[in-house]
Amino acid sequence: MKLRNLPSCAIRHSVGAALSGLLLATALTILPGKASAIETAGRQAIVVDFNTGAVLFDKNADEPMYPASMSKLMTIYLVLERLKAGELSLDDTFLVSEKAWRKGGSKMFVEVNTRASVKDLLRGIIVQSGNDACIVIAEGLAGTEANFVELMNEKARELGLENSHFTNATGWPDPEHQMSARDLAILSKHLIENFPDHYAIFSEREFTYSDITQGNRNPLLYRNIGVDGLKTGHTEISGYGLTASAERNGRRVIVVVHGLDGMQSRADESARLVEWAFREFDNYTLVKAGEPIAEAPVWLGEGATVPFVVNTDLVATLPRHDHDDIQVVARFDGPIPAPIEPGQEIGTLVISAPGLEPVETPVFAGAAVDRLGPVGRIAAAVKYLLLPGDGSDDVAADATSESASATN
Repeated sequence: MKLRNLPSCAIRHSVGAALSGLLLATALTILPGKASAIETAGRQAIVVDFNTGAVLFDKNADEPMYPASMSKLMTIYLVLERLKAGELSLDDTFLVSEKAWRKGGSKMFVEVNTRASVKDLLRGIIVQSGNDACIVIAEGLAGTEANFVELMNEKARELGLENSHFTNATGWPDPEHQMSARDLAILSKHLIENFPDHYAIFSEREFTYSDITQGNRNPLLYRNIGVDGLKTGHTEISGYGLTASAERNGRRVIVVVHGLDGMQSRADESARLVEWAFREFDNYTLVKAGEPIAEAPVWLGEGATVPFVVNTDLVATLPRHDHDDIQVVARFDGPIPAPIEPGQEIGTLVISAPGLEPVETPVFAGAAVDRLGPVGRIAAAVKYLLLPGDGSDDVAADATSESASATN
């Protein structure tokens, strides 16, 4: 006996009173819908929700630009990666070469032919933006700055920085030394995620070396708006830029703005973008991990249905004041044949909103369903032949506004 082809089934879970536009924490991409409009005087800018990856604002974010000292974030990344791997210690020291000592621009003021600790050099780069400290690190880790630059470009490719190319460890002006605002945001996210034990250095407001105290160049550290990193940049050709990260009530945003005309406008514009991101958007949980979404019919199983679930919370970054509907639909080929194991992938969850392309994520069986014994299978087959139906199912589960509750 051959089973007929069973049509696709759909179980719908409507999220009422939700907000239009989302990007899910499971790396699915739907861009946010309408929020209060904002513009910036920066030539390039991007605002990203750290938790979900939602791009809240984008102005020329993929345009290659001269990042100046913001590219020091890659130099810092390579140091922190070695520390995490145990290949380097904060107490290790590197020799200061004449090249490092003579380097112009912002300085940590290391002395030639002395040794500086990794602990001090990190702060010299992060807090003081020291070009000399970058060269000491580069030579200490790779022998020469040129060798270190190769490591920087290799890491950029590994991290998916599509518009980044490094020619030095400092951000010194060079037509071939480029990054994009999006690449800086991606790199910042990796820094925060991968090195939590050292990220606090970015929020230190001053550092003293060689009896010289310098304040952190990040102006937003002094504004009490939740900013705890990351890096400023400035050259005559690039203008003023800032890569910033801020956290409030468990929600973090990353802001990159570049190409501004002065220190004051850099501080004001970046602060305005941070405030806007927290004011206009919030994160909402659409479906919780392990929570049954609905029941799918089972073929030849000891149970008639099986609950389906997602493995991780589906969290969306949504405009606070835009109340369009979001629809969550589970699709599967059913009835689903037994036996079924817990965690078995059995379908797809499709999330859509008006005017936006749907996105998909897998759904899984939330319980085991054993196969019927021989007698039960015969009885079920006879019943199926006598009452074939159409094999489809459409079960609606209305959700109140509490279904999309804020996560913070």
